Amino acid sequence: MIQKSKVAVIGLGNIGAAVATNLVKGNRSVILADKTFEKANVLSQKLGSLTHAATIADAVKEADIVVLAIYFDPIKDFLKTYATALEGKIIVDPSNPIAPDENGGFKKIIGEDESAGQLLSALVPNGAELVKALGTLGVATLASASFQTPEKAVEFYATDNSSINAEIEELIRDNGFEPLRVGTLNQSIRIEVFGDLHEFGALGKAVTLNEAKLVV
Repeated sequence: MIQKSKVAVIGLGNIGAAVATNLVKGNRSVILADKTFEKANVLSQKLGSLTHAATIADAVKEADIVVLAIYFDPIKDFLKTYATALEGKIIVDPSNPIAPDENGGFKKIIGEDESAGQLLSALVPNGAELVKALGTLGVATLASASFQTPEKAVEFYATDNSSINAEIEELIRDNGFEPLRVGTLNQSIRIEVFGDLHEFGALGKAVTLNEAKLVV
């Protein structure tokens, strides 16, 4: 049996906790890390033996795939702070560059034609690979639509390096979804909030693979 890549989820807010919970349901081991170690420890105790809590530095060092379930702006600082430790790693970015607006909704905090994936790709350490993934659904759907039957819901992803597709698709399947690559990181805007392939964009819902192929 081929050993699966080690996964760390950094940031255990709504998205990070949902991703970690789904991965455990998918029988995938997960390293849990948060700026508050106790938060990671509590979630690890809740999720059981497939997880263990670690400091952020130790989680980055130990993992092959680092899921950055933190806000868009702090990711920039994270990539600088841990640049050396991230060399050779796969970095998964589920972030959406949005903030509350004055009307009870959300607005983009970057240019209308810009994407978090493309902006962050310029900051990725040498030897590391950035993947835009695990952020195409809202947290409620991320939890409720995982492992749905008879057809799985889709999680879209984008990456410049197709040689890591297999590892990313394995991660998405272990998270309870069917993976579908939309292209390179210049397609990130399509799978971020307000994009045509995001739940809170033109799609408006989770879709199956057959439905997704009609719009990709």
